[in-house]
Amino acid sequence: MRVKQFGGLPEQNSLFENAKAVILPVPFEAGTNWIKGTDKGPEALIEASASMHLYDIQADFELIKIGIHTAEAVKEGKSHEKMVKEVETRTMQLLKKKKLPVIIGGEHSVGIGSIKACAEYYKEKDFCVLQLGAHANQRLTFNGSSYHHSCVMARAAELAPVLQVGIRSMSAEEADRIIPERVFYAHNILDSNKTWMYDFLNKLDKNVYISVDLDIFEPSVMAAVPNPEPGGLGWYQVIDILKTVSEKSNIVGFDVTGLCPIKYNKAPNLLAARLVAQLLTFRFAGTVK
Repeated sequence: MRVKQFGGLPEQNSLFENAKAVILPVPFEAGTNWIKGTDKGPEALIEASASMHLYDIQADFELIKIGIHTAEAVKEGKSHEKMVKEVETRTMQLLKKKKLPVIIGGEHSVGIGSIKACAEYYKEKDFCVLQLGAHANQRLTFNGSSYHHSCVMARAAELAPVLQVGIRSMSAEEADRIIPERVFYAHNILDSNKTWMYDFLNKLDKNVYISVDLDIFEPSVMAAVPNPEPGGLGWYQVIDILKTVSEKSNIVGFDVTGLCPIKYNKAPNLLAARLVAQLLTFRFAGTVK
């Protein structure tokens, strides 16, 4: 049976050979400790994407032009270690074939493997990791695992410089570990009238991997996450940040994680799908006729 394609694209626009971007669904959930359901996130996101237009008004760009292939999902049960290894292997395969890897989760830990692959592929090539999310995720281990979603940025920081945007929740342990000048807190962003952006942009490297946990958004905008935190950013604030990043740096891959579908409210699913489309537009608009 043919895999459902992101955007509901017909076969001629979703063939792997012709695609510039490949969606890799990772419906993995093993570490969430409150609201469950992130393993249903990739399917819900792809289903919602079929109902949206792929033309971007502001960019005057139709995303269908780049070719987007949706691959078979990574299914590794409940083992963080096996899942991370499989995502790393498949991401590296995509990078070697000159495809932009787009990982959709699943819980935030699904990004560890793709970050590992990109850090290896772009080793010593002016590379950094940018996280947009509510939580610092800087624990060394949690619940006996170093690949728990609370440890994602601790693992990333072992591989490359990390910038964190929108943070508004962390443990005392994480507060001792973070590098203050590389964390841009939500309350400062919301109060600064964009003055924080100059400092942020100066710290971006040429090549950037973007990891988006959907709890970056204010819960009134995105309620369908396993650990919603008040005080988040709005849609246009997040989009403005990502657009500015795309103008400064080369996006070499990204993940969008944490969608926890709500049965009777599909709006968050569409927001997540639109965010993927927007990131793809920022990456490829102006590069394809």
